[in-house]
Amino acid sequence: MADVFNKKKRSEVMSQIRSSGNKDTELALILIFRAYHISGWRRHQLLPGKPDFAFRTARLAVFVDGCFWHDCPKHGRMPDGNQEYWRKKLEANKARDRRVNQELRKRGWRVLRIWEHEMSNSERVFRRLKTALNLFEDG
Repeated sequence: MADVFNKKKRSEVMSQIRSSGNKDTELALILIFRAYHISGWRRHQLLPGKPDFAFRTARLAVFVDGCFWHDCPKHGRMPDGNQEYWRKKLEANKARDRRVNQELRKRGWRVLRIWEHEMSNSERVFRRLKTALNLFEDG
């Protein structure tokens, strides 16, 4: 289907749309934290890349990356229309993720990125968090 707006008008319309974040995936991760009694996390910390969650004591930044916006190798897909724009946009997103990871590591933080599609397997997410946080059972 052809776009009803010309390129300039489409750009203007799109510039007015503000991201509401990835609230559903963040809430799903909070449920996993609670189910597995993981504490010490904070949201909205002033860190590069604005991690979804930060464990300040463990110096771990956690991001939940959307499969579309971060070009998941399993579920990422290129839209049918305006492929040149989307290719550049998704490549820029991935480059930004690499820069953010690098900056956080330079500041002494570790980074854990969880794909949106992984959220359906809470046990796997918990195991990754457990490893990243060095949470080991006694004995």
